Amino acid sequence: MSDDDTPPPFNGPPPIRISRRTLLLGIGALGIIGAGGYWLTEGQSQNLGSAFTNPLRIPPLLESELIDGERVFHLTAHAGDTELVPGTRFGTMGFNGTHLGPTIRAARGEHVRVHVTNALSMPTTAHWHGMILPAAQDGTPHQSIHPGDTWTAAWTVDQPPATLWYHPHPHGQTELQVGRGMAGLFLIDDDAPVNLPTEYGIDDIPVIIQDISLQPGGTQPGTPTTAPIGRIGNTVIINGTYQPHFESTTGLVRFRILNASTARCYNLQLSTKEAFHLVATDGGILPSPVALTSLLLSPAERAEILIQIPSDEDIVLRSVPHDLGMSQGDNITSGADDTLELLRITRPITRRTDRSLPASLPASLPASLPATALPQPPAISIERHFTLGDTTINGKTMDMDRIDTLVTAGTTEKWMIINDSDRAHNFHIHGTQFTVDTVNATPPAAHLRGWKDTVFIPSGNTVELIVPFSSFADAATPYMYHCHLLWHEDQGMMAQYALTNGQLAIAPDDDEHKSHH
Repeated sequence: MSDDDTPPPFNGPPPIRISRRTLLLGIGALGIIGAGGYWLTEGQSQNLGSAFTNPLRIPPLLESELIDGERVFHLTAHAGDTELVPGTRFGTMGFNGTHLGPTIRAARGEHVRVHVTNALSMPTTAHWHGMILPAAQDGTPHQSIHPGDTWTAAWTVDQPPATLWYHPHPHGQTELQVGRGMAGLFLIDDDAPVNLPTEYGIDDIPVIIQDISLQPGGTQPGTPTTAPIGRIGNTVIINGTYQPHFESTTGLVRFRILNASTARCYNLQLSTKEAFHLVATDGGILPSPVALTSLLLSPAERAEILIQIPSDEDIVLRSVPHDLGMSQGDNITSGADDTLELLRITRPITRRTDRSLPASLPASLPASLPATALPQPPAISIERHFTLGDTTINGKTMDMDRIDTLVTAGTTEKWMIINDSDRAHNFHIHGTQFTVDTVNATPPAAHLRGWKDTVFIPSGNTVELIVPFSSFADAATPYMYHCHLLWHEDQGMMAQYALTNGQLAIAPDDDEHKSHH
């Protein structure tokens, strides 16, 4: 297939939607395979048999060159068709291939240069999600790459070790391109020692979660459910792998999890109901591991978790029902009532001999971690309020020619985000990492106390963020802040801010939403 051809549909007729209540009432303790997805009732979580035997694909590390002191990478956006499910091909997009992209890895302090070529038949961009860098290098709709063109971004990596990611950000087409598979991890390393598993693909494992849709029977692409939060598929793939199986060779594994779906949220849980340990959020490592039995990730959020895997163990990482804060019907339509098996994890009794493995790997949980200090409220200069509607921010939709907010470079602000709609939303700010100060006027839960760039906000909820801004002043080139449920973003739920050298600069139409401290 050429890139100029229209690819086959990524999604097609409505899938079978099976709620947890229907499962419990209708089939008791039996697990069933639905329209390509795997649903299990409460308590039925192991012994998946032949269902999850496909080896988990590990995205390759992107090769680079050191040229005149810069680490240089090359990416090309492609379209094509990919056999995401055995026997079923989907119209897909990707970087350096037809689906997903390689993992980019760079060290703090390195100057990187990424050449991005567009081999699609439509404009695209490459946004470095979570990266702190000048606005002109951010890969927003303002840095559009037309078909056949190459765009180059260059910056110095200057932030703590973290699991970031990259994806397209074309205005009005982001859901389409991300939904077809354009996503990859961008890992930041540091020279400082960290007592965590670090062997990529061995005990440091990427987990990129996406949802796709299959027609009943699982032989043809299907159409996603249209929900208040966006397009919901009925089948989950991990790193492009259908019903994946990861066979561990170590007793402690670090999973770097990215929700790369455009709308579906995942409430992560182990089939054993035992705790896993959160060691990093969107923007970096926590001070110490946090024991959790479940963790909700909305689109674009990341989490690094440690899972201890005893010999001869058979564990399933799954998504269990959760509350998105909407009506029961909207929750069900949005997939919040689903139980979905994501990844089977096993460890054989006899450890395989592999001389390529490091001689010493962490075998136990670290007591503390090298976290970066968080910003403190006394540093706040301005407080701003933002109200989220169904597809608006402060009653407005996106205008590429309008700067909504001016921020003085190098300052720290408090942003209050109020979800005044009946829909669930999440909120992402470009060019910074923030912390969650309060949720509904109370201290945040433990899993929200690290560096974040995207935060989930259910209907009727309010979060207060402490946002330190960089020194990259450029009043003419804006960053974005928006809902990262990509259907909402494409409908205009996005606004722009610019960093200036002025003192406490405020955009004229933003005056009613700020206060000085």
